[in-house]
Amino acid sequence: MIYAVRTIAGQEKNVAEFLASKAEKEKIDVYSILATEDLKGYVLVEAPNRGIVEELVRRTYKVKGIVPGEASVEELDHILSPHKIIDNIEKGDIVELIAGPFKGERGRVIRVDKNKEEV
Repeated sequence: MIYAVRTIAGQEKNVAEFLASKAEKEKIDVYSILATEDLKGYVLVEAPNRGIVEELVRRTYKVKGIVPGEASVEELDHILSPHKIIDNIEKGDIVELIAGPFKGERGRVIRVDKNKEEV
């Protein structure tokens, strides 16, 4: 099962690396640890049961706790699967911004960088 560990926002990668190192060093039975940009303030830990995750995060700096409950891989598929690159947007298209200081504004695409996934 997969358990969500609450962390200090912006420290997800550091916490994940520390937990992975601790699990290896102390031989704690953890299958995987994931820090993703889609989940700010959380690290996902795959382990046989909650007790193992509690042991792993005990006395760990920058960890706030474990979210109650558990999830399966199927339930988190939308987070774990890679996102598609938007191939439908081309130079000259009119788009509406959905985030940032210009949210809601419309604009014309002047450049598309498919390698960086930037428009």
